[in-house]
Amino acid sequence: MSHYYSKDNDLLESRPHQIQFQINQKDYTMTSDKGVFSKAGLDFGSRVLLETILPLEANTILDLGCGYGPIGIVLKKENSSAQVTMVDINPRALMLSKKNALANYVNLEIIQSDGFENIQILFDAIVTNPPIRAGKKVIYVWFFEAKSHLNDNGALYIVIQKKQGALSAIKECERWYSKVLILEKKSGYYVIKCQK
Repeated sequence: MSHYYSKDNDLLESRPHQIQFQINQKDYTMTSDKGVFSKAGLDFGSRVLLETILPLEANTILDLGCGYGPIGIVLKKENSSAQVTMVDINPRALMLSKKNALANYVNLEIIQSDGFENIQILFDAIVTNPPIRAGKKVIYVWFFEAKSHLNDNGALYIVIQKKQGALSAIKECERWYSKVLILEKKSGYYVIKCQK
């Protein structure tokens, strides 16, 4: 069984299609496909996350588990001077991210990486709509490892639904971070900020 958080999505039939959405009064057109997260359009969690954290003032930003690229591309569009890196394990997602970055006139770095496996630098902000279906063992490792990839005043930003474990994720993050804040609660989604 192929999942959007796996390496074998290039084996799936490809049916690319365009999606459109608006964030902060800017219009975005992107290409999505089968085998990526939220293939039909910008998911509500990512929208709540972006609308909560913008404007994100950070010099270096990591979009962890970028999918076809909406979070990282919007963050770069809103902060053109930031160095934005997007990572995903899924080759199809990365191909779409590259295509969508070009289509939306942003220049950023896109890397294939299983979590932080291929990430060597530190960031002011790490932003993620984590792959909940991969399970707590996977996403909790992301939350823990993010701390060692943050600059001294850096922060991890997470969106997660209450019914998919937001409260237990907060408790987990409180084990590792000096301050964990709930920035927003909207329609069951929590936007969480974890400060190093």
